[in-house]
Amino acid sequence: MALSVLVAVIVGLMVWQPADLILWIKALHVVAVISWMAGLLYMPRLFIYHTDAEPGSQTSETFKVMEQRLMKVIMRPAMMITWALGLYLAWSVYGFQGGWLHAKILAVILLTGVHVHYADAVGRFSRDGARRTARYWRLMNEVPTVLMIVIVILVIVKPF
Repeated sequence: MALSVLVAVIVGLMVWQPADLILWIKALHVVAVISWMAGLLYMPRLFIYHTDAEPGSQTSETFKVMEQRLMKVIMRPAMMITWALGLYLAWSVYGFQGGWLHAKILAVILLTGVHVHYADAVGRFSRDGARRTARYWRLMNEVPTVLMIVIVILVIVKPF
């Protein structure tokens, strides 16, 4: 529901074309990033608990539903909106110029790789396929955090 509202606001802004459109786009980009990051930080926690659940058990089936909904309803749309608005800003505001911007885009590509890895894991869990250890998922939980720190520093400080 929230992402539908976000998309409706974006479409409305594109039609309305307010004088401060870029500020609106930046704000909505941040909202989409927060939504995506929430999923990227929560999903490995679900995997940790799911790893401990017996395949085929009611607990395992519940985790499957939670993981699939998180991926399809929140993470995937938020990622797509993040990318669309981010590329729009990179082009319209910065003309794709600046070392910091190139580094940020690389970090977002890596974050997207993490997202794809999580999506693959959701599929494996849904088929009761091979599972990684809870320790692995605890370590993987740190990857989006580190990338987020790098991205925020690049955007705010613009070190190069």
